[in-house]
Amino acid sequence: MIRTDELKFDENGLIPAIVVDAENGKVLTLAYMNRESLKISMEKGLTCFWSRSRQELWLKGETSGNYQHIVSITADCDRDALLVLVEKDGPACHTGTESCFNDLIWESDERHPFSLNGLMELIRGRKTEGKEGSYTTYLFQKGLDKILKKVGEESTEVIIAAKDRDKKETIYEIADLTYHVMVLMIEAGISLEDIHRELAGRHVIDHKVKQEKMT
Repeated sequence: MIRTDELKFDENGLIPAIVVDAENGKVLTLAYMNRESLKISMEKGLTCFWSRSRQELWLKGETSGNYQHIVSITADCDRDALLVLVEKDGPACHTGTESCFNDLIWESDERHPFSLNGLMELIRGRKTEGKEGSYTTYLFQKGLDKILKKVGEESTEVIIAAKDRDKKETIYEIADLTYHVMVLMIEAGISLEDIHRELAGRHVIDHKVKQEKMT
């Protein structure tokens, strides 16, 4: 780890801090820190910024309750910008949206970013709005038993492909299984964040067990 006195603050004593959701990797906001706000952030484990408009320290969530619990703070290669991973208690933007970055300016016609969150939203849309001819809509129309049957079938396909040590086929079948499990999650009202928190909790427990064995 580097020391904070190795960071390069600008002529106004500020350094940009890019805040990112640790759960899904979404960029939440771009704010600025000075040496004092960085110190407070590290001491409290909560994001504290310098408000350029109000010319004062600003502990995120102090008035709204939407605190940002810091997971890590990383400097870039030039050490003149910070990446702050956080677990948030609520929306990052003062407008009430999850992120401050919402207004699309340009988008490629050829390249479309993929994310599990985006896929979940698409699947959720097929359940709430439906689409004629959509396989996902068909699964929701048939109900839980049909969805569970497909999860079982795809699990078997994964086992067969893995047993044959066919990597390409195993990847294909795992992708099929993942999709059907996500359909099940939407049907059951389970989010990716729910699974993330469950796995994160198990990671902490596993880490503690390992530490206990070492001592």
